[in-house]
Amino acid sequence: MRLELERAPALGPLYRSAALRRSTAREPRLPDVELVLRGVRTDREHLAAYDRVCGFRLGDTLPATYPHVLAFPLALRLMTAGEFPFPLLGLVHVANEIRVHRPLRASDAFDLAVRAEALRPHDRGTQLDVVATATIGEEVVWSGRSTYLRRTAGSKSAKKEATEPVPARSVWRVPKRTGPDYAAVSGDRNPIHTSRLLAKAFGFPRTIAHGMWTKARCLAALEGRLPDAYAVRVSFKLPILLPADVGFDAATNGDEWAISVWDVRTGKPHLNGTVDTAGATP
Repeated sequence: MRLELERAPALGPLYRSAALRRSTAREPRLPDVELVLRGVRTDREHLAAYDRVCGFRLGDTLPATYPHVLAFPLALRLMTAGEFPFPLLGLVHVANEIRVHRPLRASDAFDLAVRAEALRPHDRGTQLDVVATATIGEEVVWSGRSTYLRRTAGSKSAKKEATEPVPARSVWRVPKRTGPDYAAVSGDRNPIHTSRLLAKAFGFPRTIAHGMWTKARCLAALEGRLPDAYAVRVSFKLPILLPADVGFDAATNGDEWAISVWDVRTGKPHLNGTVDTAGATP
């Protein structure tokens, strides 16, 4: 079923719904609905603020990660609806894939659609994908796939591999304000990113950086070296505790870049991924 919205959902009521929801469906099923918002236009001041927070140059072309931010209110509405099988709190964003089919300009008007699919078992619980697409007319110009994990109570954490400090081509100082700054431009105000007290309540010693900020920062580091169409896939590993010093590396091999971010003191990974410059076709 396709549900067309007149405007982007307000985030405040959705966060209140997320805070109140605790129960999981006895027989989890994803809602058979696609939320659609037509005629989306870019607020240039908001785009400039996003560019500054994530390290992109100011310009007319939308960063690959920016439509994800525009689709976030639709995704939040979908994931806080009564028919969604899991409470939003407790879902972990473990991976993200973005395909840029052609550049989007700030002057473009496009339609956004968001749906959930691919509910599947995982050795630590259950995974699902939230898929967003941007279209102009009948042409898909951008798509994103966010993979979430709902851990089963008592499930074991992923096996930790032995690590040690490794040299980094670049070292980024990630300040404490990265959490609230990205929350302000993305709308993702999960308190684990903005409140040390509430981050501790969820098991983190300090606030943590958003995974999508880390991904955006990686693409900003490659700005000017990527073609008009490409696919970028990342897995989110250990969170970045703020403030932090992290290493970044990007190595090219033919049509593909390998990107990674890690803790410079311990060598523990924060993000691993690839950028396929051969194109964004499936």
